[in-house]
Parts: sequence; C-alpha cells; structure tokens
Amino acid sequence: MFYTIQISDHIRVPPRLFDNNVKHAVMKSVRQKYEGFVNESLGIVIDVVGVVSVGQGVVIPGDGASYYQTTFELLTFKPELQEVITGKIRDIADFGAFIPLGPIDGMIHISQTMDDFVSFAKDKVLSGRDSKHALKVGDLCRARVIAVSFKDPTNPKISLTMRQPGLGKIEWIEQEQTTTPAPVAKVDAKETKKKKGAE
Repeated sequence: MFYTIQISDHIRVPPRLFDNNVKHAVMKSVRQKYEGFVNESLGIVIDVVGVVSVGQGVVIPGDGASYYQTTFELLTFKPELQEVITGKIRDIADFGAFIPLGPIDGMIHISQTMDDFVSFAKDKVLSGRDSKHALKVGDLCRARVIAVSFKDPTNPKISLTMRQPGLGKIEWIEQEQTTTPAPVAKVDAKETKKKKGAE
C-alpha cells in the first residue's frame, strides 16, 4: 500500500548548498537522506513530496553544516499483512514466482501457487498435476500478503499466497466462479408446516 507520511527531522545542510535558497537546500538534503530509505516503520521511501516547514538553522561547532528542524512529506510503500494485490508474474524460478509490488517484488513460494502438486519446467512454467493449471511469466494473478520482513533493509522480503478462495491466476478464478453452482437456500420442513397451519 502507498502512503503519504508527514515527518519532522533535523536536516543537515552541508556548506556546499549554502548559496541556494534555504528551502531548496533543505529539500535537496531531505532527498539525499530519505529517497530509497527502507525501514520497518516507514516501509520503502519512494519520493520526497515536499517540504512543509523549515525552522531556524543551527550551526554545530566543528561540523560547519547547518541543521534545520524540518517537517516534510514522503511517499512510501509499505506492504500490509493480509493485503490483497493484483499483478503480473514477472519471473518464475524452481522455488516460486515473483510479482512486482510497487518498488519491490513479492515472492509466491511454489507450495503457495496453487492447491495441487506443482512442478517446474525449464521454460519457466509451474504446472499443477491434477488441476492442469499452468502459471507462466506475464499471467495476471491475485495474491495475499502473508509475511513481511525488513530484517535486511537492503532486501526486504514479502511472501504471498494464492491458495485461498478468490486468489490465483485471474483465469482460474473466473473458471471457478462459472463452474461453482450458486448455493440453494434450505427450507426447514417444520417451518413450512407451521406456515401452512397458520393459513
């Protein structure tokens, strides 16, 4: 999910930016510090939307740079547990499939691609033994986020599943909807007798 987040931080503006307008120099420094930044609470910072306010600058002895208390907005991407996403399969390996989620890929382990025994072919196709379903690069799929890990900030991991009702390759979902009969309402025999007796 994409978010716009407002943050306050002390932003260091180096002397080489002193000839710029203060707000412009602060914006450059915020971009340098935050673009591509990854952590568990923010997620992945995509862009700095803008600077909201800049406080009075302070010079710290021995540093030479100015520090400004700044409030700014960031555009971030943070996958949420149980979030349902739709995307095209970008790549397939012998252990699973990858779907792009904003700036990173989510991985569907081979065991989570379909409710079947799945095999991998060298032409990058995952095939279900009994269902005869085939998953290949470019297929449009719906998946759910089941695990998110930011242990390695340079390589966050997002695990997905397609083994729940309403998930999987879009064609499979549509086939299932057309072949599944609509539920029939059950009428209690006792209720029917009571109604007839009341008449």
